[in-house]
Amino acid sequence: MSVRTLPLVFINLGGEMLYILDQRLQAHNTSEDNSEKGVWSEYDRKRVMNDIVGTMFNKGFMDELLKPQQLYSHRTLKTVLTRLAHASIMRLNPASMDRLYELMIMAVKYQVFLCPRPRDLLLISYNHIDTIRELVKETPVALNQVEEAHRKIVEVYSSLSEGEFQLLRQTLLIFLSDSHVRVSLFIKNKVQNPNGRFVLSTSGPVPHGVDIPGLIRTFDSKGKEVKQSEFPTGGSYTSPIREGSFELHGDRVIRLGLNMYTVNHPEETHTSKASSVKHTDDSPNLLAKEELNQLARLMGSMKADDTPKSEPYFRINLFTTDEEGEEEEAAERTAGGAEEPLFGVINIQAMQDEQVATELARIAGQFTEGEEQPDDPSSSSSSSNKGDDLLAMMDHL
Repeated sequence: MSVRTLPLVFINLGGEMLYILDQRLQAHNTSEDNSEKGVWSEYDRKRVMNDIVGTMFNKGFMDELLKPQQLYSHRTLKTVLTRLAHASIMRLNPASMDRLYELMIMAVKYQVFLCPRPRDLLLISYNHIDTIRELVKETPVALNQVEEAHRKIVEVYSSLSEGEFQLLRQTLLIFLSDSHVRVSLFIKNKVQNPNGRFVLSTSGPVPHGVDIPGLIRTFDSKGKEVKQSEFPTGGSYTSPIREGSFELHGDRVIRLGLNMYTVNHPEETHTSKASSVKHTDDSPNLLAKEELNQLARLMGSMKADDTPKSEPYFRINLFTTDEEGEEEEAAERTAGGAEEPLFGVINIQAMQDEQVATELARIAGQFTEGEEQPDDPSSSSSSSNKGDDLLAMMDHL
């Protein structure tokens, strides 16, 4: 097992979480409903991004993360990412976070499977960091945190050998091996089978530094080539494209790790076209909206006029089977609606199979037994303090 796997897993999963939240918030903010009073504003979207990024790239937390250590279990990693998501004014119930975690895991698994070379796992991570950098480019403090963390990652991983990267990739594959969640976005684009397993293409460019398969060379005892023969490869392969930049800034070439929720064809993340690195189509993917249960519409339903003076947060239930949400709704009905709650609970069915949803909610509830209560929403803290809290929580995992 590689002791250098955890930072890349955390950055890639955290990046996917930011992609999902930002796409949903942005899609709602540009919708026709934006003219209504009290909708989720652009300021709120940026605030959520800045809070999460500031906590994610907190200096103390990143220093601890980059120390050689074993990869966390799924349960522990989900706990850390839940705390990260709660660094903003949002609150996700266990069932919602469970579904979000599944989407993040499957996106990262897809990227690891299609990664041309073990070392290119770095390029995938750098694509995530580059995109996160763009999300907070207007906030100097958060931007500096991302830049500093990126420098440390380049310093740590640039000296690793090819063998160490191969071990890192094997560790990732073991970690992701039991995840076979079906994602409609992948199934629609035929990169995932109905059984949840990904489709590996037998065409396209070969990895950098690799010859096109199909040719057998025979050499004599003196090392001189004496014969050539060909064999069918079962695919259509092309010459490798140029190598991506492993520096702090540069053209990564590889498209894996970019925000797939802003493109129409996520299967094009394969490095088949070097000229298509810059993608200008930022239109939201309709299927991604369905997959995320129109998260932006849920967030925008909060009314600014009804917000208490103390800083509010909101909870989102993606499952109608969430017991906590039902209890809160019952309490509100008992109160007779005389006073607005500090946070609103919105229920929506996220899965077609109600039995599966019920089981997931039950398991998620077991995971969070004894978990600390959310911080007081009326108290505001800096990104540094939130990062310290996250680091302290990790010490007990």
